[in-house]
Amino acid sequence: MKPLVSIIMGSTSDYEIMEKAAKFLDENDIPFEINALSAHRTADKVSEFAKNAQSRGVKVIIAGAGMAAALPGAIAAETELPVIGVPVKGCFDGMDSVLSMIQMPPGIPVATVAVNGSLNAAVLAMEILALTDESIKEKMHQYKSSLKEKIVKANEELKTKQFKNRVL
Repeated sequence: MKPLVSIIMGSTSDYEIMEKAAKFLDENDIPFEINALSAHRTADKVSEFAKNAQSRGVKVIIAGAGMAAALPGAIAAETELPVIGVPVKGCFDGMDSVLSMIQMPPGIPVATVAVNGSLNAAVLAMEILALTDESIKEKMHQYKSSLKEKIVKANEELKTKQFKNRVL
């Protein structure tokens, strides 16, 4: 089985954040790989990874990084695959990472989710895959429906909360 999604993090200290993406993909039976590569400490490995990802069957790359957050951009510069950046909270509450991901030069886009938003990165990756895969499209439909059901249920439970001055 070949990975459809590659989850890359700048270091294993980002694992706790990136694990949410891995769990979501795993729960939805989307083949993925997960690795640590540093844009600064292993630049040659990042370049090699990005250049070869598509030929290995990867369709979407999720790249999480904090601090200088060069990883998603370094990957995007070397591949034609969509790259989804996950800013990891560190210095400046992650805003340094956000800015380095959203301020990419023309022609080198990095789709960027919220700080520590690897779950949304995995959802976006699944939405991209669903464009050409009917079974993944059905799983995405089920997931989105479950979100609706969750809020409907939560609202029903909210109605049971008693307050002296609540107007129903």
